[in-house]
Amino acid sequence: MKYYLIVGEASGDLHASHLMAALAGQDPQAEFRFFGGDLMAAVGGTLVRHYRDMAYMGFIPVLLHLRTIFSNMALCKKDIVAWRPDVLILVDYPGFNLNIAQYIHAHTRIPVYYYISPKIWAWKEYRIKNIKRDVDQLFSILPFEVDFFEKKHQYPIHYVGNPTLDEVEAFRKTYAEDKETFLQKNSLPDKPIIALLAGSRKQEIKDNLPDMIRAASSFPDYQLVLAGAPGIDPSYYNRYIGDADVRVVFGQTYPLLEHAEAALVTSGTATLETALFGVPQAVCYHTPMGKVAAFLKRHILKVKYISLVNLIAGREVVRELVADTMTVAQIREELRRILTDKAYRSHMLDGYDEVRARLGKAGAPAEAAKLICHSVR
Repeated sequence: MKYYLIVGEASGDLHASHLMAALAGQDPQAEFRFFGGDLMAAVGGTLVRHYRDMAYMGFIPVLLHLRTIFSNMALCKKDIVAWRPDVLILVDYPGFNLNIAQYIHAHTRIPVYYYISPKIWAWKEYRIKNIKRDVDQLFSILPFEVDFFEKKHQYPIHYVGNPTLDEVEAFRKTYAEDKETFLQKNSLPDKPIIALLAGSRKQEIKDNLPDMIRAASSFPDYQLVLAGAPGIDPSYYNRYIGDADVRVVFGQTYPLLEHAEAALVTSGTATLETALFGVPQAVCYHTPMGKVAAFLKRHILKVKYISLVNLIAGREVVRELVADTMTVAQIREELRRILTDKAYRSHMLDGYDEVRARLGKAGAPAEAAKLICHSVR
């Protein structure tokens, strides 16, 4: 069968590549065509457009690149219709993907499936109307979404497990490098590590990294190691690192977390990855006009938390420093507690165990692939 996939960022590329591999295992005749990234290309098929040419976030960047965004949408619609896949698989990235879903549903008979459902439970809940109309089947990777879609909106979905659990478990089964080797390979000193995970988009890095560095630099007995994101040039990081003693490692986020003592993490999949590695963390997410953003968070967002760790647990497991609480002083104080308060660390790690239990068993890509293949045939 022919599978067309669309992702818009690095995490989507990772999850979609594993789904593609699982689909190929289920369907030896599988053909792939996609808007995606290098990991998807490594599985096989035709890369039509790379996600780095699509990943714009924030009002101003989106406004400045509207012509490119509309051009990508037009290309995508035309390419899907011309290739005539057996199924279209959308992966997160709702602003773009729901527009594509609407067009494909209205103009073709190609089934539209959504893997990693849009987070409309956080905001833009009105999009449920589009999903019900344009999406034939939805595959969720967050357990609490079942009640939201099925009980609140009477829209049946498939909870297939969480692929991040698979990815972390697969890494830990094969990774044999000890900390000394990791340090030597990256020319790092023999000091405990504070990992900095500042996001995968330029705007996130610009907004979050400087304060992360200023706060973490207050702990001279630790070294700061930044996880370089795919597609971000080292020179871009250097703008914000300046003279600070920060090392950057690329393509080694999981090894970095395996050996870190603590982490400062921008909200997203990285917060869940950090939890699954058992690394105590503080979630740091800067927003412009902090007090205004804090008001909007309290009165417009539909959820109490922004990190996947807290959302899955249904309570505060990790501290979220967002909008007006995202200050150097507060980051520094939270990091101090994480590094020095054993009871505090232990309580957070117990919360991580609760999150693991709620995610269920590994095997999300395989389960999704099985359901997709059986339903499309």
